[in-house]
Amino acid sequence: MEYIEWAFWILLFVIFYAYLGYGIVLVLLLKIKNLFSKPGAADSEPFEPEVTLFVAAYNEAAYIEDKIKNTLDIDYPRDKLRIVFVTDGSDDGTPEILRKHEGIHVYHQASRAGKIGAINRGMGFVISPIVIFSDANAMLNKQVVREMVKHYRNPAVGCVAGEKRILKREFDTASGAGEGIYWRYESALKKMDSNLNSAIGAAGELFSIRTELFEPVEKDTLLDDFIISMRIAARGHKIVYEPGAYASESASASIKDEMKRKVRICAGGLQSIVRLKALLNPFRFGLLSFQYISHRVLRWTLVPLFLLLVIPLNYLLMLDKQGIYILLFYGQVLFYSAALIGWFLENRSLRIKLVFVPFYFSIMNIAAFKGFFRYIKGSQSVLWERANRASV
Repeated sequence: MEYIEWAFWILLFVIFYAYLGYGIVLVLLLKIKNLFSKPGAADSEPFEPEVTLFVAAYNEAAYIEDKIKNTLDIDYPRDKLRIVFVTDGSDDGTPEILRKHEGIHVYHQASRAGKIGAINRGMGFVISPIVIFSDANAMLNKQVVREMVKHYRNPAVGCVAGEKRILKREFDTASGAGEGIYWRYESALKKMDSNLNSAIGAAGELFSIRTELFEPVEKDTLLDDFIISMRIAARGHKIVYEPGAYASESASASIKDEMKRKVRICAGGLQSIVRLKALLNPFRFGLLSFQYISHRVLRWTLVPLFLLLVIPLNYLLMLDKQGIYILLFYGQVLFYSAALIGWFLENRSLRIKLVFVPFYFSIMNIAAFKGFFRYIKGSQSVLWERANRASV
């Protein structure tokens, strides 16, 4: 029983650390760092390098007019902002809609090779020193370009990650509300990661890189945004997280749509760990490895399995030792009961925020298992299967 007790506490510690403990560690490390560092002086000189806004769009006719208007409203000198859409494989009229508008460069071919195929091909048409990637259904704030490019004054910066925001509705489904809460927490972690050393990856809805640092990515890559940004970090460049540059989109329309997204992301996460295996070596990458393992690797690998194993271990300890193990076991029962209530109430307009986090947390970890088996079987297609978004 002693070995079971040791195993239980180790598993519980890893779970706690991956989701909450790492955030606490970041707060403490930043306090220490701030004791020994002074804020740099702001540079008042205007900085307006040439920039390309790059959108890989597949069959986005439903969103494309809004995206065009949103893009043309960006506050940046028009002669220094080149707008590029790559619409490979689109057959719903997306390229034709785009070509009606002046100032937009459209590159199209009939065959479809997924988002990464469009990025690899489209980067050959980018001539500016900085490129900003965005999704067709993500609406950007007017100051997005200025907020991103200001960081490139620093030659150590190779990538700037924008913030992803989930649009709120007065009434939301459990998965939609949970997604919003999750991204607010993730944004806080990313900001602390960035302030400490480097953000860990970027979201495809909005991120930018120095064009010269781009390297073509394997054509079967599932998380192109993560691979592109982390390979830049692995080469010694900093990823800055800039919440002043943000992309807004609505939550997934249903649990089915959100699960579809999450399973793909989890399969891509495992693929990324394999392809970025060098980053697991802290003797070579130091603090970056610590951040990468703490923020990403544990969540994509050990934690989902540990969550499953900790339940029977807790039950055995409760029967033998009682005390705190009774509280912990029934705490888990209560948590997963709230998740089941969230599942039952899914797709109903509700305000019961108490069930949002347990429900979303549970589907994330179920998706991790499904993503694992898809990755092992090689059955996850590089082509995005569109997830429906809720109307706002």
